Amino acid sequence: MARYKTLSDEQVLVRLLEALLATGPADFTFAKAAKASGLAAATLVQRYGDRAALIEAILLHAWDMLDAQTEAADAQAADTPEGAIDLLLQLMPDGDAERNATDGLLLLREDFQNPVLRARGSAWGHRLATTLGRRLTADTANALPLGWEMASLWQGAYIWWAFNRGESAEAAIRRTLTNWVNRRAES
Repeated sequence: MARYKTLSDEQVLVRLLEALLATGPADFTFAKAAKASGLAAATLVQRYGDRAALIEAILLHAWDMLDAQTEAADAQAADTPEGAIDLLLQLMPDGDAERNATDGLLLLREDFQNPVLRARGSAWGHRLATTLGRRLTADTANALPLGWEMASLWQGAYIWWAFNRGESAEAAIRRTLTNWVNRRAES
């Protein structure tokens, strides 16, 4: 008789993402995954194969969640430069800034090394730059380069906030992006 899944793949992957963030990819084992998911290690092996495939599945799910979050933020944000700033800040809830600046970087290393994950990140970056660019200018020839510039500034501001932490991530990054938008408008 066939056995039925007690937890969907999505439920398992959400639980495993939290565990992966907590332990980091280097220390992530099937034993830790089993404890975090509530499933037997053998069940996880059966579902995902080896450790590399498990980590890839978890991180692909994380990209799925970011895609959905980006789509929702795009639908809510105004089609203005200020809307572009709001969109970016929606993608990094202030309460998660500390964890994402530290533990999240370990996951990015995996994204950089794995060609499937790297392609997924590249595709998301292109969509984000396009989404930002159309809020920054009506000039279609300059929209994408401006979108990439803003996305790069956002990530840079986030990294420098992580070093300094003199104020909330949202306040520091909003100020940096607003100053950039205002300087562009003046020129």
